[in-house]
Amino acid sequence: MIGAYSQVADEQLDALEAGPDVELYNAILDVIDAIFAAPGDAQARSSAINTIEGVRFRLVVPGHFPYKVFWSSEGPRIEAVFAHP
Repeated sequence: MIGAYSQVADEQLDALEAGPDVELYNAILDVIDAIFAAPGDAQARSSAINTIEGVRFRLVVPGHFPYKVFWSSEGPRIEAVFAHP
């Protein structure tokens, strides 16, 4: 994967990689790959939220509710990955 990640996202991905759920980790990597490969398509499939840092997009990890990938269009950059209803 080539792209930008926040420190928070790096730490969350490291924890998920070390965790017991390999399928979840791989599904998250698939979502991240899709964001980097086609940010416009990913944005169209994401919901948007306003934060103090600006607009962040939230993309569902298919088959792994309630996990989401939070990202920004600058770059794009992965901001966070966690379970979020």
